[in-house]
Amino acid sequence: MGWRSTSDRFMKPGLPQFVSEDLNLFQRMGLALAAGGLTVLTLPPFSWLIAVPVAFSVLFIVLRNISTSRAFLVGWAFGLGQFGIGISWIAESFYVDAERFGALAIPAVAGLSAGLAIFPGMAAMLFAAIMQRRAVGGIAAGLLFATCWVATEWLRGHVLTGYPWNLAAYALVDYAALRQPAAWVGSYGLGFLTVFIGILPGVLTVAAPKRRAPVLVLFAVAVAGFWVGGALRSGQDMPPTDVALRIVQGNVPQVEKWVPGSRQRTLEKYLGLSAQPGRFDLLLWPETAFPGFLDEDAAARARISAALPDGRILLTGAPDRVEGDGGTRYFNTVQAYDGSGEVLTGYAKHHLVPFGEYVPLKGWLPIERLTEGLGDFTPGPGPRTLAIPGAPLVAVAICYEIIFPGHVVDDLFRPDWIFNATNDAWFGTSIGPEQHLASARMRAVEEGLPVVRAANTGISAIIDANGNVVARLDTGETGTIDAGLPGARTPTPYARFGDWTLLVLVFGCWVFGWLASLLGRDPDARHFGTEVS
Repeated sequence: MGWRSTSDRFMKPGLPQFVSEDLNLFQRMGLALAAGGLTVLTLPPFSWLIAVPVAFSVLFIVLRNISTSRAFLVGWAFGLGQFGIGISWIAESFYVDAERFGALAIPAVAGLSAGLAIFPGMAAMLFAAIMQRRAVGGIAAGLLFATCWVATEWLRGHVLTGYPWNLAAYALVDYAALRQPAAWVGSYGLGFLTVFIGILPGVLTVAAPKRRAPVLVLFAVAVAGFWVGGALRSGQDMPPTDVALRIVQGNVPQVEKWVPGSRQRTLEKYLGLSAQPGRFDLLLWPETAFPGFLDEDAAARARISAALPDGRILLTGAPDRVEGDGGTRYFNTVQAYDGSGEVLTGYAKHHLVPFGEYVPLKGWLPIERLTEGLGDFTPGPGPRTLAIPGAPLVAVAICYEIIFPGHVVDDLFRPDWIFNATNDAWFGTSIGPEQHLASARMRAVEEGLPVVRAANTGISAIIDANGNVVARLDTGETGTIDAGLPGARTPTPYARFGDWTLLVLVFGCWVFGWLASLLGRDPDARHFGTEVS
């Protein structure tokens, strides 16, 4: 049966025009591009939850009855809107040294967005390919779409070192109850649920009238279950420990950070803020707070020691270097100091930023990295738990590392909290720092651990184990946060089993869908999987 006759029977009076199967490829891509751009409004600092079902339902609908090659292009257009707007703030980093890198800002963002858009394109192509071979409709089609989406989102977080920025689950980060399922299934699993529930209005739009009631019931039950289960967990407050923190946000602009002669001014600023009245046990400075090799600067360490009486400890970001037979190796580190001025322990960043901290395929690409320094950084050995005198065990994640679900904590030696030292000065007052904070909040929920952020220009924050922001200093502010360290929760299912929980979730949903299908075959199936000529 031809697709036009199917469409004629399918179309109902009053349905919006974009439901029509007569749309050509460019119209579908245009709608997908707009829908992808709309996903940016689902994320902090906007967090418009209503945009989730609109964006994903539009994509679901325009993918109906289309070939796999065209589906890839439609999904790619969605991704282009999603990333082209969502990570446009990356351009700010190229203007820090505009004379050298300014001309690359727009091409770099466009190229990265086009590359990342391949993953939504793959999801759309996989969805269309399966539909053509085994047509399904209704809730099963929704499950298939969500499964394809999460599969490629997981790949995006792992392929070529990974870039799991702005995952679908982060649309829920500002909603205390709705973000809690990440403790059980992680951000990828929560993204699967978010997309599945988000496209149910689209499923409802294309469903035959007698099949709309089950979809409505499922939508209501899923949202209510989400909310109630999350509310029960988020209602369990985590009282603070007896460890007092002081976070220092020096607010040193990136253009000034490495200027010759600025090191002493920067140190003076951090020492002055650190010396404000008040009690603290742990003093926390951000990534590369000291713009030099602190362990080689005896005078600077002596001044820091004077600010750490009575057993107080400083955790600060600072570059480090090690001489060896192969030459000098450079590391981006967090180092711990006490009143003796000696390094107690430290952590070296293991998940480095491509083109920011090292140049991939350096022998082949004639490109310099954006950050100042004498050479590319060397990755550290991986997640590590640090033991600090008089303080709970701590995991350290430097800047970019906090965006990786399941790769922040040493599984063998569970810490009591996570210290995220970062420098978001590269991105000015854009939405980038808000999106970065969202990742940190989701790591807190996933691991059941408080996350403490010290950021050079913001956003510094204390986040409890439920993902609540207890205290914060916004972008562009200079100051300190004095507060107690929140307590940890018992290890979450996601902390114990990682992304295996995602597989269990997806398998369980498909078993549920199969059992539901035994109640009767969905007559809507014939409307899916028919290629548009």
